[in-house]
Amino acid sequence: MPKERPLWRGPAFRLCLLSAALFLCLQLGMRRSWCPEEKPRAAAAGRSPPPSRGTERQAAAAAGRRRVTYVRSGRRGSAGPACCPLQPPGGRRRKTVRWHIELQPWASPTPSLNYEALRFLKYISTSQISCEHMNLSSLKGYSETTKKPWSICLDERFSLIHRIRSKQCRLYSLGLGNDDNQFEISMANSGCEVHRFDPSIKSAHIHEGQHLWYHRLSIDWRDPNPAIAPHKLHSNTKKLGTILNEFGHQKIDVLKADVESAEWKILENLILEDVVEQIGQLVVEVHIHWPGFEVSGNDSTVVRYWYSLLRELELKDFRLFHTYKDLSKPQMFLKKEAFNASSCYTLSWVNTRWK
Repeated sequence: MPKERPLWRGPAFRLCLLSAALFLCLQLGMRRSWCPEEKPRAAAAGRSPPPSRGTERQAAAAAGRRRVTYVRSGRRGSAGPACCPLQPPGGRRRKTVRWHIELQPWASPTPSLNYEALRFLKYISTSQISCEHMNLSSLKGYSETTKKPWSICLDERFSLIHRIRSKQCRLYSLGLGNDDNQFEISMANSGCEVHRFDPSIKSAHIHEGQHLWYHRLSIDWRDPNPAIAPHKLHSNTKKLGTILNEFGHQKIDVLKADVESAEWKILENLILEDVVEQIGQLVVEVHIHWPGFEVSGNDSTVVRYWYSLLRELELKDFRLFHTYKDLSKPQMFLKKEAFNASSCYTLSWVNTRWK
């Protein structure tokens, strides 16, 4: 009689084992696809402990030393001091709150240039807050050769005068080939850190004196397209928020802008990206003989847009304290000799929340 073969060596048993193994593998694969969060958890569980605060400070200091950029001095044969530690792109996130500003209601039931113009001109000619001390004669190195008044508020209730005395103030000046730099020189002589941005200068960065820097950069309302070749002029154009990030500056005590009709779109960008909240005082020359760069619409729509921009500043707690009407410029309003208006005004605001 032949010996009976054990059950576990039979083909049926082997087939059952193979089926069970395949079923188990299938279940594991399906579970992994349904629960992708298990992988990050496992990775998090296996991470090393975070570094101590002391280690973080040492690493940050070393990184800052590596990013320092040296600029060319205005005196030949001398090396310029470190200007601004460059930060990595996107190092400090700035959220864009809105795409467009909120337009104010029309000045009249039916859109009218006459009503819009009268409302706008009255608004820029009426001080919202008084400032008793705007004379720079108290600042060291001030000269009366300034071609136009760039008024800043030096009242004790605002921080600018205290920051000037403690040599901690910072001025950004935006210009386009303007030779009138006496205001910047006076502020630098008073101890303020002054950065003048002008795309017409010959060198990328020039350092003059102890506190004055010139940068071959044009401030715009948009950053350049990265596809544009670096040698193009547009590659030297950046938004003010981008410059602040790259220079590592958190605040500007005074922003002076004379940008020949680009001020409206730049101001819009500063409002939409909340950069204006990092500014203590704002002194801007506005041009109203034409709509301005990339400002479109009929005349009444343009003036409504201008007015809405300035009201946005008021909502950000800025108050107008001085207006200078330049009578040396053509008396034009949107290419019309009307409303007894000058084509150019210099407006000065103070941020009442500035600390």
